[in-house]
Amino acid sequence: MSEITSRVTAEGAVTIPADLRARLGLEPGSHVAFDSTDDGRIVLRKVDPDVARRVARYRGHAGPGLSTDELLRLTRGRAPGDPF
Repeated sequence: MSEITSRVTAEGAVTIPADLRARLGLEPGSHVAFDSTDDGRIVLRKVDPDVARRVARYRGHAGPGLSTDELLRLTRGRAPGDPF
């Protein structure tokens, strides 16, 4: 793909060129996500707002859960410091 440039407005908005909107299936009101890669690139992808909303609702609500030692006992049968 060839490079396409766009200007950032004072409000931080960027116009996504029409051909890219068409390729991603973006329409007015579509939701997008920006992912950064290890090499510094930013990847734009379309997201389903219903899925994002359902996932966000549960983010951070798992509670305290098990301790590391409890998890080790479940997976390995013992934790460090347990008698043999």
